[in-house]
Amino acid sequence: MQTRRQRITELLEEIEHPLTVTEICQILEIPQRSLVTEDLKHIAKSVQNDGKQLVARTPTCGKCQFEFKGRRSVKKPSRCPKCKSEWILPPSFIIVEQ
Repeated sequence: MQTRRQRITELLEEIEHPLTVTEICQILEIPQRSLVTEDLKHIAKSVQNDGKQLVARTPTCGKCQFEFKGRRSVKKPSRCPKCKSEWILPPSFIIVEQ
């Protein structure tokens, strides 16, 4: 039986398009998004040993298209600093070969 992190890693290696934390939770039937958020931090470090990389698409404001570049957090920001909109497209993740 695989651990939750192993299941998330396997999913992110096999997909063609990046997935959000919510999508990962739905696919793997994980009830708490916070668990996946914490796991992604550890997965990012552990896949480097295999010559792979966890790539994150940056969150973007749905109203003004502001990109939240340089964020280290895997959580979705709450508000756009440019237009103050709360319509934020969440970050999405995929594992690729380096």
